[in-house]
Amino acid sequence: MDERVARVLAGEDAWVVGGAVRDDLLGRPVLDLDVVCREPERAARAFAAQADGAPFPLSEKHASWRVVLDGGRTVDFTPVHGTIESDLARRDFTINAIARPLDGGEDVDPSGGRDDLQLRELRAVSESIFDDDPLRLVRAVRLERELGFVLAPLTEQLVRAQAPLIRQAAGERILAELERLDAGGYRRLDELGILAPLGGAIDERLDNYDSPRYRLVAVFGDNLRRYPISRELGRYLSVMLRAEPLTGPSRRAIHRFRRATAPWSRAALAYAGDRRFAGELEEALAAPSEPPLVRGDELGIPPGPEIGRILDMIEEEHAAGTISTREEALELARRETGE
Repeated sequence: MDERVARVLAGEDAWVVGGAVRDDLLGRPVLDLDVVCREPERAARAFAAQADGAPFPLSEKHASWRVVLDGGRTVDFTPVHGTIESDLARRDFTINAIARPLDGGEDVDPSGGRDDLQLRELRAVSESIFDDDPLRLVRAVRLERELGFVLAPLTEQLVRAQAPLIRQAAGERILAELERLDAGGYRRLDELGILAPLGGAIDERLDNYDSPRYRLVAVFGDNLRRYPISRELGRYLSVMLRAEPLTGPSRRAIHRFRRATAPWSRAALAYAGDRRFAGELEEALAAPSEPPLVRGDELGIPPGPEIGRILDMIEEEHAAGTISTREEALELARRETGE
């Protein structure tokens, strides 16, 4: 825990809550802090001044503030609603509903979170947690996978019954949770009935490549466009969906595949579903890149798309091994232009 937070809030009602307390009790590294107190803005600004951090409002609706520290660590300050016990009663799972007083008193654990940490179970604080925030349906699976816990039986029943609520969660928040799932997490979403309402389905290619965005594409395909994806992820999706299996191990075939799928050729080969020539592709990707044999301004062709076409042709023939010198490249260009 950060002692500077305790100094800023000395003598006040303030607690560290949520994942920081949970992870500390589990012996896991504690990176980010979530602090509840009476005056979040004042506390955030005072802490930022001491820690040389950057404070900003995280949610005007909830009057919460965040301070970003060097290295990307964050400390969130949120208002306590009523008593600390009533605040904890609105949280998601019992293991996240433990509060540690900054003045050094005993942990506040009204819902038995410590016991569930021993049992390694995820138990809902109340039956309304998914009505209050449907994203918790996905978070439940993510926490299962990250912590190696299991859903308590009654909580799993609640998840299955309320799985359709996930459609109400904001797309950007859903994506943020999904990107933290491994392949087993997606299978668990499917088992619990959460994946179909999200527009996803388990695909046989899911395990072909280990990457968060690859898994998103493998599970959602073109349905991923329903979500507010970044331009970069949109480009990645398009490349994956267009990817076709390598037609053979020839240098020409590998060059064409690389040109169509760069810079994600390994993932594209996995998504195309045919790994027969993965070794040849890997060898080509590992080889040092060679400088072009000629530049566009050396072709003697007026500016326009024709230059790009001929340069692509020269590059392919060079990759295929049919030409290897500047003179051969210029001769190929002359033949193409009829000069």
